[in-house]
Amino acid sequence: MAIEGKADTGGRRLRLGMVGGGRDAFIGAVHRIASRIDDQFELVAGAFSSTPEKSKASAADLGVDPRRAYGDYVEMAKAEARRKDGIDAVAIVTPNHMHAPVAKEFLKRGIHVICDKPLTATLPEAKRLVAAAEASQALFVLTHNYTGYPMIRQAREMIAAGELGDLRLVNVEYVQDWLSEPIEQTGQKQAGWRTDPARSGAGGSTGDIGTHAYNLASFVTGLTLESLAADLQSFVEGRQVDDNGHVLMRFKGGARGMLWCSQVAPGNENGLRLRVYGTKAGLDWAQEDPNYLWFTPLGQPKRLITRGGAGAGAAAGRVSRVPPGHPEGYLEGFATIYAEVAQAIRAARKGGPKADKAAHFPSLEDGLKGVAFIEAVVASSARGGRWTKVDA
Repeated sequence: MAIEGKADTGGRRLRLGMVGGGRDAFIGAVHRIASRIDDQFELVAGAFSSTPEKSKASAADLGVDPRRAYGDYVEMAKAEARRKDGIDAVAIVTPNHMHAPVAKEFLKRGIHVICDKPLTATLPEAKRLVAAAEASQALFVLTHNYTGYPMIRQAREMIAAGELGDLRLVNVEYVQDWLSEPIEQTGQKQAGWRTDPARSGAGGSTGDIGTHAYNLASFVTGLTLESLAADLQSFVEGRQVDDNGHVLMRFKGGARGMLWCSQVAPGNENGLRLRVYGTKAGLDWAQEDPNYLWFTPLGQPKRLITRGGAGAGAAAGRVSRVPPGHPEGYLEGFATIYAEVAQAIRAARKGGPKADKAAHFPSLEDGLKGVAFIEAVVASSARGGRWTKVDA
């Protein structure tokens, strides 16, 4: 994936559509940038808003042919499936409650789906979506983008190789401060849907950032969560969903963990941090300093492994783009998911190149586990922090 002045596009860039992500939408712009970094996709169509007028206005902003700016996602799915130059994949960047209905329209027409997390707003809905995806010939990808960081791939590789020994402790947190005040009551769009259970689902901070933390811990360690005990709180008066959560976790094999997610901790911006400890050593990584990974062997000086530097392995190297010392960050990590997906889509074509066996991207299974995690956390907290099995 290193930048070499060329891109393996298999003859052409993949045609990408988008549902949601119009004017004033943060995550839609992130998806568009990430999809272009490795020159694998081009945006050619979209239903960018809930109204035809806004969708066409957003299409004009983005340079999309007005004839392919659709009034709704059903119209888009039908029209693009009929075209000889129709989209290869659709990115779904809507509020959570719309993920399932949108995805189903494209899946049943054989169009690959790249969906923002969480998978859906409820577990029954998630299971129905899994069934629909399994009945389709199309790929389904969930953008838990933090799994794309090179030093996260490094940590995963080291744990799989046994460098930490038997895992004992997993500590993960994702901490922000942007919802410390009731800005959803001022008309702030991003806060509005995230604090509305009808659109976000039952989990507030749990569903928005807690699922990222849980997914990251699972991806890096390879551990399976058995049960949890949670304490959720809505600190801001009038808020309908949690804005802070503490979760104790028990994994198969005996490892124990703690997860903290909060959007009301002043001074924290996007404080995602993962620490893992085993019988031989530990690892410590922070998203706000993503090119560094601390390795702490028992009884020895701790070591700093840098992206592309001495000690960095093949797993990190294959998703690095520039030489060490040139920072790579959030957008590049997000782009790795798109680059891995592009390989898989091309491989899925008849006669296409084989996908790299080292490629990883979050799947339906990861999405189902994430929604099961949210539901178990909410259920446990509602029962006073009772230990609750995770149904996934």
